[in-house]
Amino acid sequence: MLYRTLELTVAPALRAVYRPRVTGLEHVPRTGGVIVAGNHISFADEIFTPLAARRQVAYLAKAEYFTSPGLRGWAMKQFFGGLGLVPVDRTATRAAAASVDVCVDVLRQGRAFGIYPEGTRSPDGRLYRFRTGIARIALRSGAPVVPVGIVGTREVQPPGDRRWHRAPVEIHFGPPLHFGHLAERERSARVLREVADEVRVAVQKLSGQDYVDLYGSNVKTAE
Repeated sequence: MLYRTLELTVAPALRAVYRPRVTGLEHVPRTGGVIVAGNHISFADEIFTPLAARRQVAYLAKAEYFTSPGLRGWAMKQFFGGLGLVPVDRTATRAAAASVDVCVDVLRQGRAFGIYPEGTRSPDGRLYRFRTGIARIALRSGAPVVPVGIVGTREVQPPGDRRWHRAPVEIHFGPPLHFGHLAERERSARVLREVADEVRVAVQKLSGQDYVDLYGSNVKTAE
């Protein structure tokens, strides 16, 4: 209900103000499970990607958003749940495995699931190595992966700035990638890496970013 309300009120306002340039929308299926995998340069990515896809896209969110006490906690739970965010406990021992299971369940419900395979926002606007979680989800679910290249959202909300700014935004969707035929090879580290790299190459072509063969989170830690 909340998502529908926002789609009828906030979404038209954002489209009018930012006029995002969207290409490849025909590659996003209107129904059924699909993985929307993109680069991550701003918090605003999670707003503009569903806006461009014209479909509700579920993302993982910290479980704390759904378990905080009191009236504020209740309000947060209703808000994030209404947006379609899915809670996951990232502190659990099997957090990574549990996250994959949650993602697969979302896809089997026929929903669109959004993921940023870099695992973190880019520290400098370049594209970093993809983690293999995207491969596990794709192989286990059999759902198609639609790559998306996001351009301009880093200028809409620069790092460390809570304010939004007017800037050109582009969202480019690519043809779906299919990996269901590799389902029985999920335990192969080589296959997982090859799948993750194939998705990364597709995203990079759409975003036009320079590539850094390092994990973005490691670069942030080093800084």
